[in-house]
Amino acid sequence: MHSARRSRGSEIRDTFGGDRDVDTGDSGPFPGTVDRPPTVPPAEDLIYDWNRPDPDNAWFPERPVRLNDETLRDGLQSPSVVSPPPEKRIEVLHLMEDLRIDSADIGLPAAGSHVEAQVLRIAREIADNRMRIRPNCAARTIVADIEPIARISDQVGIPIEVAMFIGTSPIRQYAEDWDLDRLLRLTEAAVTWAADHGVPPMYVTEDTTRTHPDTVRRLYTAAIEAGARRVVVCDTVGHATPDGTTRVLRFVRQVIDDTGEDVQLDWHGHRDRGLSVPNSLTAIEAGADCVHGTAIGIGERCGNTPMDQLLVNLRLLGWIDNDLRALPEYCRLVAEATGMAIPPGYPVVGEDAFRTGTGVHAAAIIKARRRGDDWLADRVYSGVPAGEYGLRQRVEVGPMSGLSNVVYWLRQHGHEPTSELQAAVFRAAKEARRVLTDGEIETVIQRAQRP
Repeated sequence: MHSARRSRGSEIRDTFGGDRDVDTGDSGPFPGTVDRPPTVPPAEDLIYDWNRPDPDNAWFPERPVRLNDETLRDGLQSPSVVSPPPEKRIEVLHLMEDLRIDSADIGLPAAGSHVEAQVLRIAREIADNRMRIRPNCAARTIVADIEPIARISDQVGIPIEVAMFIGTSPIRQYAEDWDLDRLLRLTEAAVTWAADHGVPPMYVTEDTTRTHPDTVRRLYTAAIEAGARRVVVCDTVGHATPDGTTRVLRFVRQVIDDTGEDVQLDWHGHRDRGLSVPNSLTAIEAGADCVHGTAIGIGERCGNTPMDQLLVNLRLLGWIDNDLRALPEYCRLVAEATGMAIPPGYPVVGEDAFRTGTGVHAAAIIKARRRGDDWLADRVYSGVPAGEYGLRQRVEVGPMSGLSNVVYWLRQHGHEPTSELQAAVFRAAKEARRVLTDGEIETVIQRAQRP
């Protein structure tokens, strides 16, 4: 019987291309760690990083990269979201704080008394808890929209920036029957009123990436001369490419420099062309001080730049050192509160992000784990280390699996990986059309153990 069982195992491995080097080591989980154990060779010896620039031409932000979270305002403009109740908005706000996001748009009070009440509650939460995050509110570039923001700021006793937006592209002007003189008048009046009433003005041009340079120059210059100390370049319809992002940011940075004022430059991107994250990273290199995003990229049409993906990439680049272990909860809570499901293959926080049922991939992870090195196991088949986000690598069993997957799963779940059990689970996996659930594998085991 023993020789027959061994022969059967060899037949399974040879027929299905399973892993001959089956794991027999520690069956513990892969929690992932930030620190590299001293037993592992230096990271640069294990991973050749083509992303790393030539040392002679290396670039690093001169100033700290700032982040503005639009989840609670711009993100909620998606026609598919459910509007979160106030208590959920507060929870999201605290997770932004945990992630060390610098500022957040907390609403557009001029939209109605119910929104003004929501904004007041969030602003009071920030004030009462002395939170580090700085609030701002959206408004059209008209005094009537800015007045309720000033009232809320007075009531809670903290500054609230006003993100006043105005459409500037030729196509928008044509559709609205606006002209540049009208835009300039509105800009000067609204920015001046905000500055005079203690509401820091943040001047936002909509559709900047399709606006003529002369218009861009005149409007930003007017806003800065009227008192704006933060200006926002918007890729409102997701039109820009990285090259276009570089050109418009460098142009606006020169406009700012020409005024002689110390003004923060922001980038606000959308993902209609799927370029929002690379555009945002490019914007930082081109001179942006702050980039905007929303949790899991929620927003109108195809959505905004995903804040979570921005945070991950900024940390991997070494441009921020934020602790991102709260990232999965931030994304999960926003998804739950807005009714926006996270796709399984979504980066980092998707169900499949650190999950494999493939034999070759799982074998590499298991071999790394057998060395006792979580750091190694967390990186051998992953470009993003799960442990830095409070997550772990997961090995599943399915039609693409090898015996390493089966043996590891059995040990993980308290079963001795006998030849009979290996063969039974392996055959069930190969006959399946998807990864088996834990319950399905347990059923296979029970059947195999019956007399």
